[in-house]
Order: sequence, then structure tokens, then C-alpha cells
Amino acid sequence: MCGIVGFVDQKKSKEKTKIIKNMTDQIIHRGPDGEGYYTDDLVALGHRRLSIIDVKGGSQPIYNQDKTLAIIFNGEIYNYQELKEQLEDKGYVFQTKTDTEVILNGYAEWKDELYEKLRGMFAFVIYDKKNQELIGARDHFGIKPFYYYLTEDEFMFGSEIKSFLAHPNFHKEINTDALKMYLIFQYSVKEETFFKNVFKLKPGTFFHYKDGKMMKNSYFEVSFARKKLGYNEAYQKLQGVLEESIHYHQITSDVEVGAYLSGGVDSSYVVSVAKPEKTFSVGFSYEGFDETDYAKDLSKMLNIDNKREKISAEDFFAALPKVEWHTDEPHANLSTVPLYFLSNLTRQDVKVALAGEGSDEMFGGYNEYNDPTLLRMYLHFPLCFRKLIRNIVKHLPHFPGRNTLVKYGLPFNERYIGHGSFMEEAEANAILAPSLRNNEKISDILDPVYKKVKHEDELTKKMMIDFHFWLPQDILLKADKMSMSHSIELRTPLMDIDVFNYARTIPTKYLLKNKETKYLFRQVASKKIPEEWSKRRKCGFPVPFSKWLREEKFYNFVKEEFQKSYVSKYFDQPYICKLLEEHYAGRKNNGRKIYNIYCFLVWYDQYFA
Repeated sequence: MCGIVGFVDQKKSKEKTKIIKNMTDQIIHRGPDGEGYYTDDLVALGHRRLSIIDVKGGSQPIYNQDKTLAIIFNGEIYNYQELKEQLEDKGYVFQTKTDTEVILNGYAEWKDELYEKLRGMFAFVIYDKKNQELIGARDHFGIKPFYYYLTEDEFMFGSEIKSFLAHPNFHKEINTDALKMYLIFQYSVKEETFFKNVFKLKPGTFFHYKDGKMMKNSYFEVSFARKKLGYNEAYQKLQGVLEESIHYHQITSDVEVGAYLSGGVDSSYVVSVAKPEKTFSVGFSYEGFDETDYAKDLSKMLNIDNKREKISAEDFFAALPKVEWHTDEPHANLSTVPLYFLSNLTRQDVKVALAGEGSDEMFGGYNEYNDPTLLRMYLHFPLCFRKLIRNIVKHLPHFPGRNTLVKYGLPFNERYIGHGSFMEEAEANAILAPSLRNNEKISDILDPVYKKVKHEDELTKKMMIDFHFWLPQDILLKADKMSMSHSIELRTPLMDIDVFNYARTIPTKYLLKNKETKYLFRQVASKKIPEEWSKRRKCGFPVPFSKWLREEKFYNFVKEEFQKSYVSKYFDQPYICKLLEEHYAGRKNNGRKIYNIYCFLVWYDQYFA
């Protein structure tokens, strides 16, 4: 696991060397074990290394035999040994034992057909000196990040946006067009980031850059092909696929592999199969927000050492500026902060860890996927009727069920955006400064994806939306950024292309059954872990921010931020202060809305204030 960065311009090689060194220094946390550079009069490549495979011989950039190709790579390829054997049969000679060199020779042999052969997490760039061309790709699901800065005169790329800040030609300007949808989704949802002219390379995408032009193409797209499978057949196949993936993710390392462990079924199952020597857990020193006892108990049953830590409110608020610095863009998932502490705890013992991310999207695990029976019956009423009910009740005082009637009075492509949604377009506009209000709709963002599954069942629609938005831009982003902030390589064996290729075929009747989410996965897990763990309801990573906000000390932290002079450039200051006062007084629960705004302002302090 590493960090990569590079650029193309007309500066002389010597000048490039100094710049690329400064750029890679910005992401030293991604690779404290080593550094490497290549420059000529066209390109500069930089690399920070976290040594996991071929610890002594894997420094990058790596070159092919005639030095016409050079590669910098971030990630792990779990099937690299099989691909290496195929390439050796074709006459390729390897100078290292790394998966990086397999990608390089694989490109020389297969060109753009290489990417779909790779099993793993990856973001890489290859420099073809003969053709003076850069070629790059990002993994199927977006486990590893890839950003690029593109103008008429400049092209830069890297694992993190902050590396661009060290380039003298990078023009740092905030992209306010991203703000409205951030308030609604809780993360940066657009292809263009919060920095103008800085973009995310989409998952499953490769590019060629030559003569100032960038060409992008997809090599992989998420799709579902449900099959008619008997239950026993589906069960046996899933069990085999999962155990094989966990095995691959664990053995592809020359250093010790530990595991993150919560009280949930996903990480518990991974740990029960992998049986690492050490597991790591964090919780909050606040009643009802600590699951570390579950992790301790399971580890004891499996005879595994568990290391755990409690986080206080003071810890949380003190860490938030660092968290927002590492995420590159404002990010308001509350679980990001405990993940930061968990990574710090883990790094004291190991540099590689397994985690349970991806299971919910693969196997139908979110509570929102399983609508109650009465709600499913309500959805049979015509949309025009539900819209009428919505327009009536949204003006009434709060009563049990009011929010549900408001939400389900919308068409699917406006009411389901994932798991961070807690405000509609109208309230986002009310929060924004008047000059930033606009008519952009949630459906403008979701429709291109929704149209691909508009004739599918509701569960498949929801899973498709999450695979394109929530998973890569929230779940996997925070997993990468928080683990790498402490130089941890985090591996997600449930988020694997071979696992997906089977999961996409599982009938939905085995995903949701008898009010139980990810039913088939839980049945497989129940053979490895106690029923109390396999049947535990999905609860995420509970954080008591809304409760802290009613304590004077932490209320004042947020109030001070909300009253800063620059805030009025982005938000209606009286409106957001009113949200805070209502919450502090206990009249309304505005905690999540306040946290969204607060995270943006803390991020802004780090990058612009």
C-alpha cells in the first residue's frame, strides 16, 4: 500500500524533481517506509511506499526490462501470482517479487485488457516513454482513491488532493457548486471535487493521457443478473467464495495481518474465518455507544488477542480537524472519526488489517433495504396519491409516521439516496447563503444510475444506487483515508470482484427474508460465530454527537465555528445558528444537520481559512 503522485508540464527535469519531492512529502503518511521518483522533460512520477510485499526489493517506480515503461502503484493484487505465471509462460522475466511488476508486464502484454484481469484494490499510472503517454486505472469498486487536476495547461494526479497543493501551478479554488449536494448526501457526491478542476477518476475506469488530452473509458460496470438458485446451492457457493476471498486477502502479505473488530456480523465473520493473532476495537465512553465488549467476548471465544480503546467527547472534537484534513474534501459521516482512532490503535501493532466493509451492499444488509410490511403496502398506492398526502402532512406539527409519509410521497429517484440523507433540497437551500441557492435536484445526480435499473425490484435499485454513491464516496473513502492516515493497509475481503461476481446472481429472496437483512450471509456466518453475533441488527458505528451538542462545552465549540466571519459566504448564518439553538434547547434534534455544516467549516479551516 502506498501513495502516488505525478504531473505533466514543460519544466526541466531538475526543476520537476524538487516539485515532485515536495508533493510526495504531503502524503508521507501513505508510505513512510520509502520514496522514489522519476522525472524527465515531460513527466514527473513520485511514490511513497508502505512495504507489504517484497519488503526489501519493491521500491518504485519499477521499470520493464528495456526501461521503456515505468509504473507507480497504490494497492494490492491478490491474484498476482497466477498472472505472473501466465506472463512467465509468455517469456517475461521478473526482476522483483512484487505485484507491481506484474501489472507493468501485464500491460505490456495485454494493454487495456489487463484491468479486468486484476483481482484486488488498485490505482496506478504507467508512463510509456516511447509514445510519451500516461496510462492509469482505478479498481472495480473504488477501494483506492485517484484524483486528477486538469486544465488546458496542467495535468496532475495523485492518491490525495493535498499533494497538489505543493505544485506551484496548482490554483486552489473552492468549488461551491458541490456544497448543496454535500449537505444532502453528507459527502462530496460529484465527479468534480470541492477543489475546482480537481476530479475523481470513477471506479472501474482507465485513462490515457497524451498531448494534453485525456481519454477515459470504463472497463467494469456494476450490474445484477439474478439466477434461479436453490437455497442449498446458493449457501454452499457463497460459503466457498467468502472463505476463499478472506484467505487470499490474508496470505498476500509478507508482514503480520490483524483485523478491525466491531460488534457486528461482518467483521466478526471475517475474524472467525481469518483467525488473526490480533484484533482491534474502539468505542465511546458514553452509555449505549460502546460495542467493544462484544469484540472482546468474541476474541476471547476465538482465543485471539483483542486491543481496545474508549474515545471521549474531547478526543472526538480534538481529532476532527485532522480527520477533515485527511479526507481531502468535507466528510460528515460520524463514524469517520472513530475509524481514525481505530487505525491509530491498530498501527501500534500491525501495518495490515482486515475489515468487513462491503457486505451490506453485496448482500442486502442495510435496514433501509427492508421496508416494513405496512410501508410496502403503502407503496402500492399511486404516486399522485402519496404526493398529495406528503403535501398535506409536511406542513403539520411532528407526529409518529409524519417523516415517513413525507419521504414516501416522492418518486424512488428522489427519496432514496443512500444512508446519509436527512434533509431535502428546500432545506439545503435554506441553509446555504442566498447567492449559492440553486434549483439542482437530487434526481439530477441519481438519474443516470437509476435509469439502468428502473425496471428492477426496489432492493436491486437501492443496491445499485449505493454501489455508485454511498460505497465508493463514503464507506470506502473513509476506510482508505483513515487507515492510511496512520500508515495502515486496510483490506476488505467482502468487497472483492470474485465475491461480487457471485453475489450479483443471488436471488433477492435469499437476501431479505422474514424481516432479516442479508439473510443468506448471516446463515453462512452463523456456522462460524454465535447466533447473538450473526443475527445482530445493523447499527453502524454509533456516535453520541447529538447528545454532546446539548452540553455547554461542546455547544460552544460549534457556536464559535458558526459565528466566524467567513461563514456568511457559504451559509445563511442566522438560520444555522437557529438550528444550533433549537438543538441545544432540546426543542428539535438537528444534530446531523449541524454536524454536516460543522464538518464543512472545520474542513474549510484546514484548507482555505
